[in-house]
Amino acid sequence: MSLQVEKLEKNTAKLTIEVPAEKFDAAVKNAYNKSKSRFNIPGFRKGKAPFEMIKKMYGAGVFFEDAANEVIDESYPDAAKESGLVIVSRPTVDVTQIEEGKDFIYTAVVAVKPEVTLGQYKGVEVQKVKADVTDADIDAEISSVRNKNSRLVTVEDRAVENGDLVTIDFDGYVDGKRFDGGKGDDYPLTIGSHTFIDTFEEQLIGKNIGEECDVNVTFPAEYHVEDLKNKPAVFKVKVKEIQKRELPEVNDEFASEVSDFDTLEEYKNDLRVKLQDEKQKAADTEIENRVVDKVVENASMEIADQMVDEEVNGMLNDYVRRLESQGISFKQYAEITGMTAEKIGEQMKPQALKRIQTRLVLEAVVKAENITASDEDVDAQFDKMAEAYKMEKDQIKGMFGEEQIAQMKEDLAVQNAITFLVKEAALIE
Repeated sequence: MSLQVEKLEKNTAKLTIEVPAEKFDAAVKNAYNKSKSRFNIPGFRKGKAPFEMIKKMYGAGVFFEDAANEVIDESYPDAAKESGLVIVSRPTVDVTQIEEGKDFIYTAVVAVKPEVTLGQYKGVEVQKVKADVTDADIDAEISSVRNKNSRLVTVEDRAVENGDLVTIDFDGYVDGKRFDGGKGDDYPLTIGSHTFIDTFEEQLIGKNIGEECDVNVTFPAEYHVEDLKNKPAVFKVKVKEIQKRELPEVNDEFASEVSDFDTLEEYKNDLRVKLQDEKQKAADTEIENRVVDKVVENASMEIADQMVDEEVNGMLNDYVRRLESQGISFKQYAEITGMTAEKIGEQMKPQALKRIQTRLVLEAVVKAENITASDEDVDAQFDKMAEAYKMEKDQIKGMFGEEQIAQMKEDLAVQNAITFLVKEAALIE
């Protein structure tokens, strides 16, 4: 195998790879042996036709595609290693010479890891993030707990009010005709939740149990069903039940029921401590993000489109896996939302680019400051993983080989770089 490397613009490169004729011819013979049973040649039992006879009947190139795939799969990894490039994308392959008895030649265009020029990264100025806990924060938390501990009470002596949970029957019409998905019986709907489109819920306010009414709405322009976009609709609705939420009174008894404390004062003090911890963690994370964003903004690099596409593909795959973990296939999701993989990928590009830039800049800081991850850092990471997965630490360790440990050290070094940058930053009020 021979290799030529040509540097292209925007951190891409073209590898021209030439494989000796005898290797390609051997791959053609392999392709024949694997697929000869597919050919029916008069005068021969299926799968017994000679190589030369199949070539004569179907053309010399009948096995070229399979042979080319075999040769590329075998030769590209060695060529990529020999090139000395840090390749960060899958290759775009183009065959330039394919013929029996001649060397097989193809090109592979790849993205390569870009060089990063750091700007100012020590002493960057960012706005300080406050982590104060106010009485309003405490009240909001208590309000949330009250709602979680509320009970539903049936109302019979008044009409529907905002916040009520009503049970309704509805039947929808567009242009005087029923439409798919427009009918429901004994449907629970919280007024003010904006679960239904337009002003549907608001039009039920003031209606009484047993009352029937017409609710007039217009489907939004971005509605997921094409035939209903921007369409006016009429729903015939019957209110069957009204319920309101009855909230517990905030006192010592409430505190003892929702916490381990006997008094409301003790409960509030505990809430303050917990909220303070949460706010401080959120503030620390926000400061980290601001510092890193500033350092990335000060740096310069040129990133190949193929590298961004690789990141987008990874993000898309993660997105699909998350959907599937919730019992939703991507096909179902696409039908419901009207989205496609291409549309989602396009929306993900800015985030993908930012991810790449951030990682590259932090790796450059690691190199510039000779930042490492110690064995203690690795051990602490295993402690966290053991706790998170409820497994023995040694059991977790046994799952990691040398390569995985090396990758973990790289990731921890990057995290240490963030800690370094925050420590060096100038926080301003």
